[in-house]
Amino acid sequence: MEMRLPLAVSIGEPAGIGPDIILKSWVSRNGHGSATCLPFFYVHGSAACLSLRAEQLQLDVDIIKINSPSEALSCFQDGLPVIDIALTDPVVAGELNGSSSQMVMTAIRQSVIDTHKGLAAGVVTAPIHKAVLYEAGFKHPGHTEYLAALADELYCTDEIEGGRHIPVMMLASSEIKVVPVTIHIALSEVPAALSGAKIINTVRCLHCDLLTRFGIKRPRIHLTGLNPHAGEDGTMGREEIEIISPAIDQLLSEGYDVSGPHPADVSFHASARQRYDAAVAMYHDQALIPIKTLAFDEGVNVTLGLPFIRTSPDHGTALNIAGSGLAKPDSFIAALKMAGDMASYSRETSV
Repeated sequence: MEMRLPLAVSIGEPAGIGPDIILKSWVSRNGHGSATCLPFFYVHGSAACLSLRAEQLQLDVDIIKINSPSEALSCFQDGLPVIDIALTDPVVAGELNGSSSQMVMTAIRQSVIDTHKGLAAGVVTAPIHKAVLYEAGFKHPGHTEYLAALADELYCTDEIEGGRHIPVMMLASSEIKVVPVTIHIALSEVPAALSGAKIINTVRCLHCDLLTRFGIKRPRIHLTGLNPHAGEDGTMGREEIEIISPAIDQLLSEGYDVSGPHPADVSFHASARQRYDAAVAMYHDQALIPIKTLAFDEGVNVTLGLPFIRTSPDHGTALNIAGSGLAKPDSFIAALKMAGDMASYSRETSV
């Protein structure tokens, strides 16, 4: 994997497993063979927290403070490069402390700024704990929305319809790529939230990133229905007839290689997955259950529709096991590798 720039990593909630998986990922940096080697990365966050956690986990990791991302490449093999953001209070694994919230938000912001300035190839975020951030004045529903707001602030949006970035969440692994049209809302609210425009915009965004960041020359996109048996000709609901099928017809008329609406219960077995490059599901669990079944430890959350690359592990802060040594770095390692692959492909196609 050839990369000219390192990846910017934000530390996430310091009391959670973010520091654990970052440290464990660095320890595994060389792997066995080029297929498992990690891309270079550096961390925005508390150097003291990372040093203390390394000691707690009995990991032999030197924390090397750097002042610029350009310093990361030369020292990465010797230690974990960190652009330090000091904390007023020490971090205790598993115990939330609102005094660290500003550091968490600054780490995310600086990672995006570095990418915007051309100093980093992309952003890989460790999990955050939204509740403690809300108490500190965090005004966004979640991580992804904050990243979209930073994109609106830092990047030109003149050519974007509506004047703001609308991110799309994709969960990806070597086995499957899935995108939910509706995300974090109650199941009872899904039918009202579903619209042809939302489906069309989701597919357009997905198609663009599959093409430009994953190197899929003609993306094949599979859409599920909302209801059992995809509504069974309207006997189990009319969303397929009134919303999903018209959206698919519009996409077909625009030249997209899309199909559906397919019954969700037969959309994700092995032979079905051979017929598409990515699946678009109508709600959260319809998309996430398949990937968490197929790749529970290796799934990666990829934010599409942003002017920079962003990946993250597909799990939360796991406060209950922070500092115990039980946290697996697999999903974070997969997120680093995927961001590196996306950056390499994007660079090649832009030359």
